[in-house]
Amino acid sequence: MSIENNPDIRRPLFLTDQDVATLANFEDAIAAIRAAYSAAEDEHRTPGRIFADSQREWMRIMPSIPASGQLFGAKSIVGSFADGLQVSYMINLFDKDTAELVALIDGNRVTGLRTASTTAVGASTILPNKPVSIGVIGSGFEARSHLQALGNVAEFSSIRVFSPTPANREAFAADFSTRDGSQAVPVSSADDAVDGADLILCAARSRDETPIIRAETVARDATVISIGSTTRGQREVPVELIDRASTIVVDTYDEVVHDSGDMLAAQAAGIHLNGKVLSLNTALNSQTSIDTSNGIRIYKSTGSGLQDIVVAEMLYNRARALGMGTELPATIVTSAK
Repeated sequence: MSIENNPDIRRPLFLTDQDVATLANFEDAIAAIRAAYSAAEDEHRTPGRIFADSQREWMRIMPSIPASGQLFGAKSIVGSFADGLQVSYMINLFDKDTAELVALIDGNRVTGLRTASTTAVGASTILPNKPVSIGVIGSGFEARSHLQALGNVAEFSSIRVFSPTPANREAFAADFSTRDGSQAVPVSSADDAVDGADLILCAARSRDETPIIRAETVARDATVISIGSTTRGQREVPVELIDRASTIVVDTYDEVVHDSGDMLAAQAAGIHLNGKVLSLNTALNSQTSIDTSNGIRIYKSTGSGLQDIVVAEMLYNRARALGMGTELPATIVTSAK
């Protein structure tokens, strides 16, 4: 629908990848995620992912109608193997009251922003109330964004980082040594990063059935963050560690427990998850507090459309307030039925 000559129709806003990079703000994203997961849980508002695929193309849709905020919509992820693997992300937002199209947002950077922000909220429910030493596995985008986000909910006493590529871990350590006064040190193995750490961040992409850390190197009261194993074929933490854990907080209960490689391997090994796994919503709202000083505590995530939509709304609101983004000259038809 053309809206060039109709001032009464709201113009949809398009946010490019660079717009998102400029607007990204962990403090606001964390607040949006916390508000969304503090609302009453309702599985009908955020159903599971929808998949379509062929031998050459695939598409994943993650819809959500958050209880918080004024907007709802979906993130679409599309891929094509026509020339290697090419992937695009798009988020559409609609007004809850009018069903009007409000925004189209390049979702490329939103995924990282919402994942790290949700991790920060999840970690806040299981971290001890003290400065923590952190061992980081990985030195890429996910490791960097997560360490930045976690800095909003934790004080680091020291940082150790392992990456298989020496130059990458050294660059990572150099960058984070100057951020908050914590001394970041590159180490030559995953064991060296994990051994004795209060907080362990697993942020190296899990590509196969081999866990990237060993249970025997994890301290008995450590907090473990696992965000790199999101499919049935990926493993990040060993089953022995899941067995030892006293509490496992998950962002999406059904998808983590029934569709992530770590949890499937644990159940296949006879480990009972009942009583130790709880949703992030429950962790934030439960009358029963989590003992954050004793026992191994794990935060495990696979991602959710809820996270994408509430963070996208935050970005949209910031864009409107700052006069950023591109207003589109046309929109879709919204009709009364």
